[in-house]
Amino acid sequence: MSSRGTVFRETMLGRVHLVGEKTDRPVRLDLVARADRVLLPHRTTQARLTGRIRIAGRADDPGITGELEISPLARRRVRYRIGFDLEGRRLLLDGWKSVSWQRPLTSMTVLPYTLYEDGARAGAGTLRFPLATGLLPFLAGFRFPRAAEPADGPEPAPRWDGTPGRTEVWYTTLTDPATGTGVWLHHELVAPSDGSPAHAHGWAAVFPKDGQVEHARFGPTPWERRPDGFGTDDIRAVPGRLTGRAGPFSWALSEEPQGPPLYTFPRWSWRHPWLPASHMLPAARARYGGTVRHRTGELRLADAPGASARIYGHGNARRWAWLHADLGGGDVLEIVAAVSMRRGLDRLPPLVFLRLYRNGRTWPRRAERSAVGWAGLGRFRADIGLPQWRIEGRAGLRRIRVTVTQPPERTLALGYTDPDGSPAVCRNSERADAEVHLERWRGGWRPEAVWRLSGTAHAEVGER
Repeated sequence: MSSRGTVFRETMLGRVHLVGEKTDRPVRLDLVARADRVLLPHRTTQARLTGRIRIAGRADDPGITGELEISPLARRRVRYRIGFDLEGRRLLLDGWKSVSWQRPLTSMTVLPYTLYEDGARAGAGTLRFPLATGLLPFLAGFRFPRAAEPADGPEPAPRWDGTPGRTEVWYTTLTDPATGTGVWLHHELVAPSDGSPAHAHGWAAVFPKDGQVEHARFGPTPWERRPDGFGTDDIRAVPGRLTGRAGPFSWALSEEPQGPPLYTFPRWSWRHPWLPASHMLPAARARYGGTVRHRTGELRLADAPGASARIYGHGNARRWAWLHADLGGGDVLEIVAAVSMRRGLDRLPPLVFLRLYRNGRTWPRRAERSAVGWAGLGRFRADIGLPQWRIEGRAGLRRIRVTVTQPPERTLALGYTDPDGSPAVCRNSERADAEVHLERWRGGWRPEAVWRLSGTAHAEVGER
């Protein structure tokens, strides 16, 4: 049985004095904390922080990340370390609540802190938890979800076992927060249906905010069997590290998972490959650092949001659409809509697998819900095309509408060859736009959340 974690929200208000300014500025900090075990006061618990910081007139960063140390008895403190952007500068907020049994209320609600930039002091201030308005929502917002368990350890091991007619893909997409450039690293193993030796190939691509899309391919080349990922003579894609070289491209990236695994298809389909394919993310989202060199320049990445994903199956679908959308605050939307190549299934409309990871929970609760719902109950629908495609549907008391736009100038077309030798073409954009409307039934459909992504959505449409 999986263990339980803890998720809670916290809002703090206060002021900050920035170095070089004469007056203080109001600050609001909205946080979501996620720990992998239940909080207990007698032990030290580490939690991941996401959320939003607003400094009046200077900053509004909805994608902050950090860490929280909760140790009220052992160390008598609750320490916050949070990274955020201030007008292109990267600052670190470091502070802690010093727990005192003589002043329990004050010590647990007042957070003095210091701001640092590259180790130098950049400001200081104090934040306070608003007891009058915040205590009841804070207590009511605690959740104790079961911690997600990866399929085969910390990250699923490669699935291919030598069976001809299979393909396995390791791919990574991310957005450079400094320049808005999108990056796509694609690593693929193909085991031909005729029993020929398996080979590896792939590509790297960058999608600049201003300028033409660039890419370079590598392979086909012999595949180096590894217990933890993808490998050739020049390319590695393993947990925590991505390195490689393809033509004028070279890259060396670190990867830090943020959140639990996310199974876009049913979890059992990864262990038991009965479906035409299976898709999953070892972590719902991740942060990347390092360098990517390409034909016309170099990216120096720091805390870049994105994700790596895995596909295992018989080849590409007849027609498909894919979306990875980092919605901010730790929320992620992943969609795969596809028409299978299998006889019988190829006559169905696109089956939709939609997973919204929000507030530490995944909706719909079961991955089959969105796909089976369409075929049997008409609940999820996909309208696949370019430059725009749409998904809509409902499960339980929620319904969702997603519109994805892939402008031609930000889209790259590349060809695939399946294990049986048949060709397919994908049209990918790591600078797509997306609009997501989530509604909830409360005696009528009422808006619950709206997200609008401009140039930060990762999307693809493929066809035969």
